[in-house]
Amino acid sequence: MPAAPSARPSDRLPAVLAIAGSDSGGGAGIQADLKAFAACGVHGMTAVTAITAQSTVGVEAVGAIEPELIVAQVRAVQADIGVDAVKVGMLGTVATIEAVQRALGLLAPGTPIVIDPVMVSESGARLLEPDAHAALVQRLLPRATVVTPNVPEARAIAGDAAGDLDPAALARAIHALGPANVVVTGGHREQATDVFFDGETLVELPGERHPDGAAHGSGCTHSSVLAAQLALGATPLEAARVAKARAAAAVRDGLRGIGHGPGPVDALGIAEAARRP
Repeated sequence: MPAAPSARPSDRLPAVLAIAGSDSGGGAGIQADLKAFAACGVHGMTAVTAITAQSTVGVEAVGAIEPELIVAQVRAVQADIGVDAVKVGMLGTVATIEAVQRALGLLAPGTPIVIDPVMVSESGARLLEPDAHAALVQRLLPRATVVTPNVPEARAIAGDAAGDLDPAALARAIHALGPANVVVTGGHREQATDVFFDGETLVELPGERHPDGAAHGSGCTHSSVLAAQLALGATPLEAARVAKARAAAAVRDGLRGIGHGPGPVDALGIAEAARRP
C-alpha cells in the first residue's frame, strides 16, 4: 500500500472525508455532507456506511455496508488523495463502529475528526442500534476533535449523568467522556443557541431560529461545515461559529417545496441559482 500522504501543501485544495450513510432523497447524509463541503470550498470524499431508502417523509429501509468495504473506502482515498479532516455521521451498528475505528487508524496523526452522533432521523426513524450506543461512546468519542450532538443526543450520550442537565452541563458531561471539544447544538431548544466547551472555556453561540425554513439535513450540514473549517485551518471555536452561521442560513433558505415532508436545507444556494435568468 502506498505511504500515507504527508501534510497538505499550502497550494493544494483541502480534502475532507465524510464517513456516513446515504440518503436517497438527497437531503441528509453524505449528500448533505458533499454540498456543505462544496459550499466551503473543499474537496469532498465519502466512505459510505449504510444505504437508506429515504425521502423527506421518512426512512423505509436501511442496509449496512460490509465493514471491510468501509475500511477499504477510507484506505483508498487516504493513500491517493489524503484526508485533511473527517466528518463521521450515521454508523448504525457495532460492526460499523468497529470498522470506522480501524479506518480512523489509517489517517495521519492529528487529522481533525468531527463526530455527529446520528441516532434518530428527522422523521423519527432510529439510525443507531441500541447495542451500538456504548460502542460509539467508548470507541469513537475519545478520538473526536469535536463532537456535535443536539440536546436529545447529548442526553442519550451522557446517560445516567444527564438527568435534567442544561446544555452547558451536558457539554461538560460529554467532554468528560474523552472528546477534545463539544458543541451541543441548539436546534431543539427554544432559543437556537449552541454551547461550545473545550474543557476549560464555555462559549454560547447564539443564532436566529427559522421556523419557516426547512431543516432536513441541518445536523449533517453543521458538522460537515465544521470539519471543512478545521481542514481550512480554523480553530475548533472558530469552526463552530462558522458552522452555526452556515447551518442556520441553510435552514433559512431551505427547499420547502421539495417532497411532502420537512424539506432539505439549502447549503449551496440552489433556490437562488434557480431564480437567475
